[in-house]
Amino acid sequence: MEELEQLVEQMERGELSLEESLKSFERGIKLTRTCQQALQEAEQKVHVLLEKNGQQSLEPFNDE
Repeated sequence: MEELEQLVEQMERGELSLEESLKSFERGIKLTRTCQQALQEAEQKVHVLLEKNGQQSLEPFNDE
């Protein structure tokens, strides 16, 4: 996640060449997919744990 944030900051500064920006974008896409997969796996683990504890419903997380 930290590397992804650094890539975004570099790209937002606009100091990279087009080629460097494309490489950073491609790396960012790969990192995003990795993060999404890790999140999905964590959600599945939580779901399994809740089922083991007899709780069958998940509630949406409100980050406010």
